[in-house]
Amino acid sequence: MEVNIMYFAAMRETAGLSEEKLLTDATNVEELFLELMKKYEFKLTKEHLKVAVNEEYVPFSTKLNENDTVVFIPPVAGG
Repeated sequence: MEVNIMYFAAMRETAGLSEEKLLTDATNVEELFLELMKKYEFKLTKEHLKVAVNEEYVPFSTKLNENDTVVFIPPVAGG
């Protein structure tokens, strides 16, 4: 299936892009995250992230559907 992925902060820097369309066999958010960890070698673990699917915060166990938009939200610092 194809999903849309958006990256922010450190994840965007590591991936070298802010969004991508990805063909995946992942059935849920956690499987997708593990696939992306292998691809980009992100330093953050899922315990450090929030995730949203189609603009709603969801657990990593959430099932994925064709054309979902998945956003991994790392901690950010600011002032």
